[in-house]
Order: sequence, then structure tokens, then C-alpha cells
Amino acid sequence: MASYATQVMAWVSNQWIYGIGYFILVFLFTYFYTAVTFDPQQISENLQKSGAFIPGVRPGDSTMQYLARVVTRITLVGALFLGIIAILPLIMQGFTGGTTFAIGGTALLIVVSVVIDLIKKIDAQIAMREY
Repeated sequence: MASYATQVMAWVSNQWIYGIGYFILVFLFTYFYTAVTFDPQQISENLQKSGAFIPGVRPGDSTMQYLARVVTRITLVGALFLGIIAILPLIMQGFTGGTTFAIGGTALLIVVSVVIDLIKKIDAQIAMREY
């Protein structure tokens, strides 16, 4: 049993297998998170109740289908981007061969989101001071 566990760990610790698995998990989680947080039917109903509409799209089911199609396309590009950012440190380690300064892809995503949030807050403070 110990030799089987050792073989599995050796297989999983392979950089290629780990990178591909990590990319797939980030990609799938992006779709899962979008499906949980964005409900095209609710957005369509809220638009219809408020009297708003999307130009060229009929209110109701057509708006819901349009929103679902657009979100799917945007999520595809976003999921690919997040997957590449997540495995970027592995790619850089493969090119350079050095592992002394290894920042994980998840840490990189967190740093980028914190910087974007900080910029938004600074812009909001600047806009508040102007008025």
C-alpha cells in the first residue's frame, strides 16, 4: 500500500500534471462561481420591472437568454485568463529553472484584486473631495 501511495504522490507532484490540474480546477471554479452568483432570470426580471431594456433585445425570456449567452462568453475569457495567471508562476519556474522566489498564482490574484480595490477607493475619495 505504501508503494502505491508513493507512486500516486510522485505522479501528482509532476509539474505538468500539477499545472494542468490546477488550471482545470481554476477554470471550472470560475464557471461554478459565476453560475452561483449571477442569475440571468433575476436580472431580466429586475430590468423589466424597472422599465429598462437592452437595445435590440425584447424584454423577458429573450433578455434572459441574451444575458446568459453574454455571461458565458465573458466567463470563458475570464476563466482562461484566471487559469493562466494561476499557473504563470509554474511557467516562469519552468523557463528560469529557479525556485527560490516562488509566488503562487493564488497569491498573485489576491495582490492584483487588492491593488484594484485600493485604486477604486482612492478614486472614490478623490471624487468625493471634488464635490
